[in-house]
Amino acid sequence: MIRSNYFQDNPDLQLSYNSLIDWKEIIEAYEQGFGDAKKYKETGDESLALAPNTVEEAKDYYTSVLDSLGELMGTMVSQKSQEMDHEGLKYSDGKVTFPKAQEECYEALRDAGLMPMAISRKYHGLGLPVVVQALGCDIAARADAAFCLAFGNINIVEIMERFASQEMCERWLPEIADGKYSAAMALTEPNYGSDLPSVQTKAVQGDDGVWRLTGTKRFITHACGYVDAPSVILTLARTGSPTSGARGLSFFLVQGKDVHVANIEHKMGLHCSPTCEVVFEDSPGELIGKTGYGLVKYSMGMMNAARLTIAAQSLGIANGAYFEAKKYASERIQFGKPIEEIPAVRKMLDKMEREIVASRALVIEAARSIDLYHWRREHLQKEEGKTEKEINKDENLRFWEKMADLLTPLSKYYASEGCIDVADDAIQIHGGAGYTEEYDVARIYRDSRITTIYEGTTQLQTVAAIGGIVAGMSPTGILRQYIEREMAAINPGDDLKSLKESLEQCVRDYKAIGSGQKKDELAFEVVETCARFLCGLLLEKSMQKLTGEDLEKRQKQTEQYHLDSLAMVEGNKMKLSRAAAQSAVAVG
Repeated sequence: MIRSNYFQDNPDLQLSYNSLIDWKEIIEAYEQGFGDAKKYKETGDESLALAPNTVEEAKDYYTSVLDSLGELMGTMVSQKSQEMDHEGLKYSDGKVTFPKAQEECYEALRDAGLMPMAISRKYHGLGLPVVVQALGCDIAARADAAFCLAFGNINIVEIMERFASQEMCERWLPEIADGKYSAAMALTEPNYGSDLPSVQTKAVQGDDGVWRLTGTKRFITHACGYVDAPSVILTLARTGSPTSGARGLSFFLVQGKDVHVANIEHKMGLHCSPTCEVVFEDSPGELIGKTGYGLVKYSMGMMNAARLTIAAQSLGIANGAYFEAKKYASERIQFGKPIEEIPAVRKMLDKMEREIVASRALVIEAARSIDLYHWRREHLQKEEGKTEKEINKDENLRFWEKMADLLTPLSKYYASEGCIDVADDAIQIHGGAGYTEEYDVARIYRDSRITTIYEGTTQLQTVAAIGGIVAGMSPTGILRQYIEREMAAINPGDDLKSLKESLEQCVRDYKAIGSGQKKDELAFEVVETCARFLCGLLLEKSMQKLTGEDLEKRQKQTEQYHLDSLAMVEGNKMKLSRAAAQSAVAVG
């Protein structure tokens, strides 16, 4: 892998960070009047010592975190990634052993205090907005996708901040943020993957008031803990009857010492990320929040955060593939010149780059949408004591919450599918060498393949997004409001206008299809059309903030991106219009 600072050496990431992100907007949304800094002055609480007082201080703080992360990831983790992958994990009698190189990397990240990005400062976390968290995951996954999971796994406990009692948060979160524990999310069971309402692991409360869990969970990342950090496992279990569905599920914290790791999966990729089968046998658990909300509120909230994380991870994997392919193409001499000068190879590199640029724009916009509603909601609820009814009167908050509900699955689908395409092209550019384990692109390709599967397949992201698109494009829909607002702020080109018209037509034809089964079959065509249009819109929006060579390059990328989109969307329109016509004939 290339050795460098993975924050500093990425031109598009730097462009996004320094020129395109509206930091005043993000920082004011996250810092909520710089309350942490005010509390530090009042109380002297050292956990809040780094809390910024101004927008400038906040950005400087975020920059220092990403720069430190980029240095460690690019000069240490990336250099040990192949060694970690080839050595892999060892399992024996319920215990998982990690490669020595991986232990060293983990300890370096933990000692640097760079892991608890999503945990609040008051609980010893870094206290970072979602946009910064996404960029951090992008940086980490470029170095090593498997290690990225280990590095970031503790951040799933941010769901506890939202729903667990204050006493529970104060007891657990500082310990987790300090790296004394790792964390895992246990939802999936051997017979129930995406069908979470059917989960059968049960939790029974004894006369002593203690909940005890019995059942088996599968595909649980890092349930075994990490080196000297035992796990806490956030577990979905049934407190209602076996047939009580989603409303009968609750959420628990179970300590790793109280479960048995029965096995780890031998996977195609992510060789250093343990994927465990976990057996609960009357394992004591602590209830998080209220019974009955485990799936409908708590787990879904955690999964949405996880989906954006995988979108950012996909972006990082694609970055790794692209930069390795670009380096190889500049050094590999054929026919008396570097292969990057061969038009067919140059075409591939250009496409890889612009797809990454588009994915980054969409991932950042999804993260932005969360930042613009989530922290305001938390502030109104916890600091001002507002009721849910009162909070829902905030129209701007509701607008961004609905946009986040759409952009999260949309970015997860788009970035993960694009990640695999970029990794595939990287192998092709390396030729036969790329098919060997001598080069990092083999590992990158293997690791990329999981991204369209875990935390909800592309097909499930389609299901999650289609409703927001169809309802959102109604005359008063949220998506339409967003599009009209953004397009009014720029001077949209003819290609973007054409793509908007195509989206309108696709939605009309989709709604005209009478068969529910046929709609399910063609939902992806609508979702893909929407994603391509929104990426194009974000690319054109970005040009408003650029000048000189940056603007010239972005204009060329956007023009070619639109051309790719127009070709794809034309096929989607044909499929949908034919289905709508056939449906009309059937009704007639």
